[in-house]
Parts: sequence; C-alpha cells; structure tokens
Amino acid sequence: MRLPPAGHGQRIGLFGGSFNPPHSGHAHVSRIALRRLRLDAVWWLVTPGNPLKNHDELAPLQARVQACKEIAGDPRVHVTAWEALLGTAYTAQTIAALTQRRPDLRFTWIMGADNLAGFHRWQNWRDIVERLPVAIVDRPDSTLAVLGSRLAHAYAAQRVPERDASALAAMRAPAWTFLHGPRDPISSTELRRRSATT
Repeated sequence: MRLPPAGHGQRIGLFGGSFNPPHSGHAHVSRIALRRLRLDAVWWLVTPGNPLKNHDELAPLQARVQACKEIAGDPRVHVTAWEALLGTAYTAQTIAALTQRRPDLRFTWIMGADNLAGFHRWQNWRDIVERLPVAIVDRPDSTLAVLGSRLAHAYAAQRVPERDASALAAMRAPAWTFLHGPRDPISSTELRRRSATT
C-alpha cells in the first residue's frame, strides 16, 4: 500500500473528504494551505463514504478519485484513496495509521470552515485535534460557524494567530489556526443540486 512520495521532515497537509464531486473550492483550499502554511504537499484523502452523510448520491470511489486528479491543478497535490485500502471508516483512525506509518513527516489536518459546524460529531474528533495541528480555511457563509464551533471553544487557548500560520506545521498539537482570504463559492452540495435539476 503506497503513500505519495515525501522526504524526511516534509510538511504535509491532509485534506479529507467525500469530494462528491470535487470542485474548484477544494483546489482553492489546497492552494491557500500550501502557500499560507508553507507546506511541501497536500494529500487529498478521498473517503469511500462519510459515516455522517447519506450515500444515495455518492459516486463510485474510483470515479471521484479520477475527478479529483483532473481538478487538483497543482503537482504538489496528491490524490489518494488510502482510507479504502486501509479499511478505516473514520478520520481519527486514518490519521493514527498515517502517523504510525510515517512518523518522520509533519502532518497538518486541513478542513474548510463549512465542515467545522459538525466537526464535533466526528468520531473521536478531539483525538484529531490532539494528534495534529489543524488549519481551517474560510469558506462562504461559514466564518461565524468557526468562531462558534466546539473546537474554537474547547481549544481557545491553542489558537495560533493567523499571522503565525506559516509555523503551524512545526507546532506540537493541539494547535489550530483560521485562514481568511478570497473564498471560492462553489460547493459539492450545490453542484449535486444543479445536476439533479438538469
């Protein structure tokens, strides 16, 4: 089971999701993370299926992986279906396996702000925050959700000022930051809705 290539000590962003379908917003989040966090690469972890979402509209995994590869738009973004190969159903399990397999890498968990409102419903969500630094990238209509989230309240003392985001990957967890900037309005939900009406 091969992971994307990475040299000892490299800073790798982990960006997980259903990517159903992938879109320019995913690529935008990755570009922001690469630049602002000074990452060497971002690995997209395309999940076989989110346990918190309805799978009725879920495209086949290989179709989503291929679509991700077509839209990623940066050679530093690597698309993987590692969760399916590993057999993990939850992000906390996947992160534990990745950090065990590559303890020499500096991983950072990346997520769009639109996912943060429900983050506390993820299995063992605190394990994610306690194991890896977390970067939250602003998304349309989601700014206030970040500030009112369980993560923001529970880990208020561990928030890293945005001006120091470039050092996040080297920090010991728990540590998190909120990255602002231009926002891409596209969402997978909106694309599925449009597809259903055409």
